[in-house]
Parts: sequence; structure tokens; C-alpha cells
Amino acid sequence: MKLPELLPTAWRAELTPFLDPAATEALGAFVGEQYAQHNVYPPVEDLFAAYRLCTPEQTRVLILGQDPYHGPGQAHGLSFSVRDGVRVPPSLRNVYKELAADLGVPPTTSGDLTGWAKQGVLLLNAVLTVRAGAAASHKGKGWEEFTDATIRALNARQERVVFLLWGAYARKKAAFVTNPVHTVIESGHPSPMNGGRDFFGARMFSAANKALADAGRPTIDWDPRS
Repeated sequence: MKLPELLPTAWRAELTPFLDPAATEALGAFVGEQYAQHNVYPPVEDLFAAYRLCTPEQTRVLILGQDPYHGPGQAHGLSFSVRDGVRVPPSLRNVYKELAADLGVPPTTSGDLTGWAKQGVLLLNAVLTVRAGAAASHKGKGWEEFTDATIRALNARQERVVFLLWGAYARKKAAFVTNPVHTVIESGHPSPMNGGRDFFGARMFSAANKALADAGRPTIDWDPRS
């Protein structure tokens, strides 16, 4: 599986300077083998959904997740998001609670965040594939370097991007954001396992919109129903 060839053209051009060709080829071989031999999520056609729905030029906010959902019918290529009709996962329920407290957006029964992606929110996981029922099964296989390249590519852009980094793992990626034009907003992780520490009350959605407005960029309508 030649991963760069599956990327939208604009993203391929942006990421290529930050990718190691040999490592990317090895990752593609691993991912192709996994899809051939196992039940892997998301479906291959959704592997790069986050990139397809949100071009580099459109990207205004990045929300970094860690691993795709490993249950049937959940992962569709966007971090924290599930398709319509799938029960809203616990972490996303907490995201909705904070969104309601921050901006007064009432929670919805849909966990589909495609509307965010279409507005310029890059919903990126650090690892883009997972074997069914086996959380973190593709961790450490090379995806992290691939998605780090995405953060580096956005850092190289001169229009402000707001990086929302939730939890200890995501917060480590702040080291890649060195361009002062950008804004990093860190908080705890929305997972119930974190108990909401440093997440509830962080008001990151309004803070992201303020950072965008300060840079003259359009803000995000955070209502998932929009």
C-alpha cells in the first residue's frame, strides 16, 4: 500500500518534505498486510477521511486523538467522531458537556463530527488504523511519524492554526509547534478515565475561536449539527 498516493494531492505535497521515504514505505507495507489479513478499522476508504474533508489551506484547528475506535462501525477516519446512528462514546460525551458549558451548544445524540471537519477542523489521530477489538494494536508501527509530519507541515504554514492538545500524549506534540503565528491550547483528556481533570472548565472552544478571530481567520461553528 503506497500511502502517499492515497492522500489528497494538496496534502501529499505538504507532507512529502517531512516524511522519510523508507519509513513511509515500511508503514505502507505493514498497513496493507493488516488490511489483507485482519479486520482493520477504519475501512480503507476512510483511512484518510480527515485529510479528504479538510485541505491544508482550510485547516484552522487541529484536534489530535490517539487511536481509532476499535469497535465495529465506530471509526470512520475522524478523531473522536463516530457515524450517525452509533452510540456517542464516553469521551465525546464529555466533549459535548464542555462544549455546552463553554458555548451553550446543547449536546446531540449524533457523534458525527463531519461538520467540524468541513469547516477546517482537522480531526487527526496519532495512529490511523487499529485491528478490530485490539486497542493500540498498530501503535509504534510508524503512524506516529506520519502524523507528526502533518503537525510539522501545518507548523510551516503562515496562516494561524489552533492546536487543541488534549491529554498527556497529545500535549507532547506541542514541541513541534514552533512557529509563533500559531496557537497551542492544552488541556486534560476528555476520557472518563481522566475524570475530567483539566478538561472541564478549560473553555478551549471559545479560546480557539478567539485565537482565530485575532488572526483574522473565520471562526468555527462548534455545533455538530451545523
